[in-house]
Amino acid sequence: MILNAVRFDQAIASFDALNRQDPSLESSGAKAVPKELLYSERMSAMLKRYAPSASEALQLAARCQHIQRWKIARASYPMTKPGYYQWRTELKSFHAGIARQVLADVGYDEATVARVCALVGKTLPMTDAEAQTLEDVVVLVFLESYLAEFVASHSDYDAAKFADILNKTLRKTSTQARNAAQSMIDLPAELKPIVVSLLMQFDAN
Repeated sequence: MILNAVRFDQAIASFDALNRQDPSLESSGAKAVPKELLYSERMSAMLKRYAPSASEALQLAARCQHIQRWKIARASYPMTKPGYYQWRTELKSFHAGIARQVLADVGYDEATVARVCALVGKTLPMTDAEAQTLEDVVVLVFLESYLAEFVASHSDYDAAKFADILNKTLRKTSTQARNAAQSMIDLPAELKPIVVSLLMQFDAN
């Protein structure tokens, strides 16, 4: 339930204006769209499909999940596993900081701001239902909209490597999300067999 539609719309518009600055473009239909703007729209759309009664805080968090992500490049950290985790940690704090400023500017109360920042900053345990829902949506968006691109850009990976990556990704999701991956989203046709096979292994266990 949205308590103040005007305030909510202002926050979404502010998030979108910031993501519209992304210099990287991605094709969407017949047009090119700023990459992080498109990602944020996909996150909101997936949340609506997956959890249509999501709280206002969760809807806001989904929309600013990767806000201005391009400003902290992966290449600015060592290309090692520790460097990767340093980059991810910095991004979480960065996204939460932008969210806090935007939400405060449009008049959200501190409790809502803190909740959105905790979701975006990944400071909540997965026992928190909304934190788990947000993680589920992240994975579902990846599977539907980015998995094929990821596979195509890593032609050096063999089948075992991809299976391991997918296993680690699916391990983050709830049973509800794994069911949704098989029935609700459009998996890439050429990759659907391996995804479904891995999902069935989760069900078997």
